[in-house]
Amino acid sequence: MKISGFSFVRNGIKLYYPIVEAIRSILPICDEFVVAIGKGDEDDDTRERIAAINDPKIKIIDTVWDPKYCKRGAINSWQTDIAMKECSGDWLFYLQADEVVHEADLPIIKSRCEELLNDTEVEGLIFNYKHFWGDYQHYHNGHGWYPYEIRIVRNLPKIHSYQSAQSFRYFEVYEHPRQETNTRKLKVALVNARIFHYGWVRPPHLMQNKRRALDSVHWGRDKAEEYYEKAPQYFDYGPLDKLGVYKESHPAVMAQMIKDMNWKDKLQFSGKPNPYREPHKHETFRVRLLSWFERNLNGGNQLGTFKNYQLLNK
Repeated sequence: MKISGFSFVRNGIKLYYPIVEAIRSILPICDEFVVAIGKGDEDDDTRERIAAINDPKIKIIDTVWDPKYCKRGAINSWQTDIAMKECSGDWLFYLQADEVVHEADLPIIKSRCEELLNDTEVEGLIFNYKHFWGDYQHYHNGHGWYPYEIRIVRNLPKIHSYQSAQSFRYFEVYEHPRQETNTRKLKVALVNARIFHYGWVRPPHLMQNKRRALDSVHWGRDKAEEYYEKAPQYFDYGPLDKLGVYKESHPAVMAQMIKDMNWKDKLQFSGKPNPYREPHKHETFRVRLLSWFERNLNGGNQLGTFKNYQLLNK
């Protein structure tokens, strides 16, 4: 059995992505790791940092992002596919640049891949998610933050990255990542392992820069630049006491980033949200009510959220 890891990134270090930590977190169970690195700004050294891992398993593909695909997140899926289609493993393990795996889960993941290797009905594996917010102690435990997502898929030519690279689908005829015809959801099994999602853990000024970069590939650069010229310089995470508190260990590869956290004095730990900004979705009455219902009356299961897979009883 061979496992290939893969990812994509552009301006990762400049925007405070833990891309080096992400790669290092799963290298022990990967036979190779393919990463598509988009040409970034002159003050970004993402490529150099990844090359400095100095592991022969890592294969770098240099890319240039075409602005015409920087709408509705299509560029993210194209870049994901570039890396994925260069993988040679039986199983392909995808991590986005802000996702990290705990070392305690690696044997569980490898064992599950071995167990299901010859069960061809299973086309992928879904993972449990921890979505951290603001710092490394608070995470989303309410409605609207996907609790599971596909992160391992079989090496099949008709499997492609879907939408803005959040997930994967099987395409009979592939045209673009948001098509809804000639495509279907993957049949997946659950692996009892976690993805630590740190996409919303950054110094507030870098969080705003990251949002600008992300919105530029969904809205188009001109529209994003116009919006953020008038937006506040610092991202407002809001009161953190509305979130879950994480008391367990983080992946060991994150130790230095956690130690280097220096924006605690810029966070709000209690009180009311700033009334002069748009509320975050978890602050709204509707989402708070839904979250209460799901936790207390629906067994923790979310209602009506994005679920891009068919879960098998395996």
